[in-house]
Amino acid sequence: MNRSTFRFIDLFAGIGGFHAALSGYGGKCVYAVEIDKRAAQVYEKNWGMNALGDINDDARDGIMNVPAHDVLVAGFPCQPFSKSGDQHGMDETRGTLYWNILRIIQDRKPKVVILENVRNLTGPRHTHEWDVIIETLREAGYRVSKTPALFSPHLLSPEFGGRPQVRERVFITATHNPKKIGGSKEVKPAVSSKDRNQVWSPIGEWDLEAVLDDSHNIPGCELTVSERLWIDAWNDFVELMWEARNGAKLPGFPIWADSWKDYNKPIPPGTPDWKTLHLVKNYELFKTNRKALTAWAKRWGVFTDAFPPSRRKLEWQAQDTPRLWDTVMHFRPSGIRAKRPTYLPALVAITQTSIIGPRERRISPRETARLQGLPDWFDFGHQPASATYKQMGNGVNVGVVWHVFREHVKRDSDILMTSASGRRMIAAVESSPSNPDSALAKMDPHNR
Repeated sequence: MNRSTFRFIDLFAGIGGFHAALSGYGGKCVYAVEIDKRAAQVYEKNWGMNALGDINDDARDGIMNVPAHDVLVAGFPCQPFSKSGDQHGMDETRGTLYWNILRIIQDRKPKVVILENVRNLTGPRHTHEWDVIIETLREAGYRVSKTPALFSPHLLSPEFGGRPQVRERVFITATHNPKKIGGSKEVKPAVSSKDRNQVWSPIGEWDLEAVLDDSHNIPGCELTVSERLWIDAWNDFVELMWEARNGAKLPGFPIWADSWKDYNKPIPPGTPDWKTLHLVKNYELFKTNRKALTAWAKRWGVFTDAFPPSRRKLEWQAQDTPRLWDTVMHFRPSGIRAKRPTYLPALVAITQTSIIGPRERRISPRETARLQGLPDWFDFGHQPASATYKQMGNGVNVGVVWHVFREHVKRDSDILMTSASGRRMIAAVESSPSNPDSALAKMDPHNR
């Protein structure tokens, strides 16, 4: 192995977001494991490693089939901590996968450990789990901050690999420090969304055009006839409201068309305060614009079977955008949510694929890959688009990993300088560009 590189292992590897960043720094992957067959196939296709396997098989008590390494990275399963799950934490079977990671750490003692998870891991319902992770890493001889390192790609300038996606994740970064260099004082997290020396705060300045293809017609991303009807109808509503309000911003409260039928009835006793407030505002909106809104609903058939209840609702978060077709939309159970076309909310693994209004279609799998910082040469093979959307929703952003690793190496350089592997990491960071894009471009297999 070239002595200028460091060795890393990639646990719960997915399609290789961590691999992209660390190999861009010159790191050499010596082990990867991913239980999902399709994700493992994509990993092998792009990184040349068979990652298919189960960490439970390779890190059981008394068995350690994981090779020695300098850096351990793991985006361990988030379902036990995610708001979309039941939040059972380590009491849930999947939560115990952390113990597999810990066994590897205790046995192989990698110089650097980087763990990634959903922000909710740091929430009040998981204080115990967070404390256990930090305590066990410290008992294993690691310097680690108890303060969560929260970060999102939209906080990074494009110059540093940022992307227009709000995807806040927590990172736990640790360095093996058996000699207690620096003492036992508490250290700051490697990265922080509050540290303006590290980040660029571009909210409102991002432009999705940087990651979008020009085409309006991408197979598999088309809108259905019904979806176009819903958008056209609410686009008409938005334009009506702009005219009625003389260019003033549309209401920020949820628009519930079904509530208009009861505008002259008392609100039922026992209705929650938040719902009462929204109903009162909807009643006032309808009373003020009764004639125009009645005609609008009849013209589009809003109160017919063509509009399911969830499509009779609009959540306008697009501020002064003049048309619904000019926004980014999501079809949600709570209604059609519209945002300015500056940046996207976090990609999710299952549903609610973003609709790009100016393109009149859903965001494409390739565009989601760009949002995660993957280069255009990255090959998903012939798998269904649904598999790619799932993998991107589960993945880690490459630019954020690049940033986190660089800042961690800088923070713990005093420890890293005392070992050969640590010095190789420092050299790798110091000799690398400010973002991974140019490094990954050089890895294009078509140019090798």
